[in-house]
Amino acid sequence: MTDSRPDLVIYGSPVSPFLRKIEGVCIAKGVAYEVEAVNVFAPPQWFRDISPMKRIPVLRDRSVAEEGIAGTLPDSSAICAFIEKKHPAPALYPDSPMALGEALFIEEYADTALAIAGGMGIFRPIFFAISKGQEPDLDKARDAWANQLPPVFDVLEARLAGRQYFAGDALSIADITVATVLMQVALVAETPLDRWPALEAHFTAMQALPLIAEPYKAAETIIRKALPTRFDLT
Repeated sequence: MTDSRPDLVIYGSPVSPFLRKIEGVCIAKGVAYEVEAVNVFAPPQWFRDISPMKRIPVLRDRSVAEEGIAGTLPDSSAICAFIEKKHPAPALYPDSPMALGEALFIEEYADTALAIAGGMGIFRPIFFAISKGQEPDLDKARDAWANQLPPVFDVLEARLAGRQYFAGDALSIADITVATVLMQVALVAETPLDRWPALEAHFTAMQALPLIAEPYKAAETIIRKALPTRFDLT
């Protein structure tokens, strides 16, 4: 009997935007993968051994090693770059030096500034509270939407400058990262972006792509069980 499992397994949760970012890269490239759930709040020792920061996601390439540290990568940006190198077509990192630099900057900006404002400021105060049987901290979430996210959206709007993509003239890691992180907010709250028309158009177009929609559907199935409807934070 042959082993039909894919080489790549992603440890984490569909609720993580960083796991969905990796899924998006795999789907775009037609790379087989599977997701193995890990409870980041009480991770088993084997996961602690391969995740120095005790965070999800972590990737294992079974073609390198089936267990232990070998063959594992614990950071979403490192993981996506690895997948690009192992499966170069279609390319998700631009050839042009400037476009590549732009893509990497936007990826980092979305992973930090956007993720902090949207994830820590909105997703966690709402969903984490509800999942613990507590009232959501809507005051904190509304403050994040009104004060923390607009400056981040301003940067993204300016960087798009009315273009279809953030870097170069094709889909890149930058577009995937912004969409997956912004959709973390969309899991729990409405996301009116009319003040940022280029970002709104980009977000709408990205949501229609299977590489974004399919991982998001898995996350939404989990979220909707605890939170049937999204909040209006305006």
